[in-house]
Order: sequence, then structure tokens, then C-alpha cells
Amino acid sequence: MSPRTRRISPFLTLRRWRVLAYVSVGLLLLPFGPSPMRPLAAPTSDDQFVTRPYRSETPEGTPTEPQNASGQVTRTTAATDQSLQEQFIRLKSELVLLSISVTDQLGRFVTGLRSDHFTVYEDDVPQQVKFFSTDDIPISVGLILDISGSMKSKIARLREAVRRFIEWSNPQDEFFAIAFNKQVMLLADFTDGEVLLTYLPFLRAQGRTALFDAVYEGVLKLRHARHGKRVLLIISDGQDNSSRYSYGALSRLLKESDVQIYTIGTPDPTLYNTYFEQQGIAILQQLSKLTGGRHFTVMGASLLEAVCATIARELRQQYNIGYISSNTSRDGKWRRIKIEVAREGGKKFKVHARRGYYAPVGQP
Repeated sequence: MSPRTRRISPFLTLRRWRVLAYVSVGLLLLPFGPSPMRPLAAPTSDDQFVTRPYRSETPEGTPTEPQNASGQVTRTTAATDQSLQEQFIRLKSELVLLSISVTDQLGRFVTGLRSDHFTVYEDDVPQQVKFFSTDDIPISVGLILDISGSMKSKIARLREAVRRFIEWSNPQDEFFAIAFNKQVMLLADFTDGEVLLTYLPFLRAQGRTALFDAVYEGVLKLRHARHGKRVLLIISDGQDNSSRYSYGALSRLLKESDVQIYTIGTPDPTLYNTYFEQQGIAILQQLSKLTGGRHFTVMGASLLEAVCATIARELRQQYNIGYISSNTSRDGKWRRIKIEVAREGGKKFKVHARRGYYAPVGQP
């Protein structure tokens, strides 16, 4: 070994130890667990329809188009197939499960119906009901709360309305809350109602409205829910003016998801007949109709609490119906669902349920 080599060797050894130390410290400082909610990614330029999973929910190399079956029967596979359920929207099970609300002509919830009162049609073909229940089962609920500038005068009432909703809910329900203005913010992750209420005093109303982005985020969040029955409750005036996702992208996701959406519209009574107020309410109505939930328009913020209590009670009294489709094709096509309820004494009932689901794909 030459004198030059001997002089350099200790320096090289020292440098190797420094590099090793830096790498070790760097590994210790890496964040653990899921990353916090980030701003929504921009939609694609073509029609602003998003056909890939949101952000990086799906591992690299996984097909971005849903591949297993629709959102109606996730509850039957939640315990055994949770990881697959988180990556894909379609279903594996053959049992199609529906959560159904029935109201009379005055909008009041109808109780006491039996399984033989219901007739289920899939693509106009009658189906045989295999499961029927009215049990009060725990659910997973996402609260989507509008804190844009147009809600400034309603924030105090909104806090009390959420409190009333939680008070009337099943004690075993789990909740998360998303607040939104021009940005989408995770206010509280999955927790019980009492813990969630501690976050409400921090709500402040300001800025524009990114409703579609918030609902999109809420649907994706429910993929990680503990319970099979999943609901979003949206309180907003419905006027979207800042979202990166279009209504088309959102409706596509909803059709592929097993989520019911209940909406409460809070328009300005002095501007209710204007185009923008009417458009906002129409959007909320359509979100509920598409997913089998219900919409309520509240003309005064003081009525928010009563409406939230009504929705909480209804969710605990829904009819749960399951059937196995007579169509054995596994073609992944959209199948329309229609439900009829037998009239009693000439009474006319309205049924609120999902409008369809995607058929299974591939081999059973």
C-alpha cells in the first residue's frame, strides 16, 4: 500500500460511516401511517371525466378501471375481502343488498312493511327476495359540511344540527367529517360522535365552494369504513364554483359506489327563485336521487336541527333487502333496479333506493 493510499484510507472510512449514519437517521424520520388529506388532483382534460382512482389509492401497476362488481353488496364481503374492496368499486358477491326508505305523500317515513309488500325488478325482470331486515344496524357516516362564505350566517345552526344528528344516531355508528370551501379539509377522521363534536367549534365560514370535490373525497373515504352500510350527509347551499372535478366525474363514481347520500339544502330565502340558488338545490336533489337517499330543503337555518334528527331516525328504520340476480351473465354492465311497494287502502308510497349497480365481471 502506497503512502498516498494510506493517507486517504481513513478519510474514506470516515465518509462511509457518515453516509451510513445519514441514511439511518433518514429512515427513522420517514413518516408512518396514512398521509394527511392533500388538495384534490386536477381532472383530465377530456370532458373532465375521471376514470382512474383518486390520487394514488390504487397501487402502481393495478388497472385503474374498476374490475370486480358494483357497490350494492359490499357488506357481504367486507370482512373477508376488505383489501380488494378498498382498491376496486365493483362487487364480488352475488347477493345484491339495498337500503330502502319508504315515504307517504306527505314525505313521512313509512314503517311496519313486510317483505311481501316489496317487489324488486332488475331490468324489468322480477327478482326473488332472499334477505329482509329492519334491524337498527351500525353504519359509517361521512359529514360533508359547507363552510364557504355563503354559509357564514348559518354556521352556528350547522354545529347544533350536527350535534342533534349524532344524538339521534345509533351509539355504535362511526363518523368522519369533511369541511369545505374552495379547499377540502378533513376535519375529523373515523371516530365516535362525541369525539367528532369537539372539532365543530373550529368551523369558520369563508371563501368559495368546492362541493363536488368534497363529495368525491367523502366517497373515497368511505371505502375504508368499518361498517358495510355507508352514508354521506351533506349540508350545503349546493352552489359549486370552485371544484376541480365535474358533476359528470362525481356521478360516475357514485354509480360505482355503495353509498347513500342525504342532502340538506340551505338556500338564501331572499334569493331562492334566482337561477344560481335553484341550480344549487337541483344538484343536491340529484345526488340524493342517484344514490337512493333523500333531499331536504331548509328555508330557515333554525330548521336544520329538526331535519337532521329526522334523517338520523330514518337511517335507523330503513328496510334492508337482498336478492340474487336471475341474470347470471358476468358482463360488468349496468343493471337498473326498480322497487314497488304494495298499496294499502289506496295509499301511494314513494320508494327511495339505489337506481342500479354494475354486474360482476369474470369467473365466479
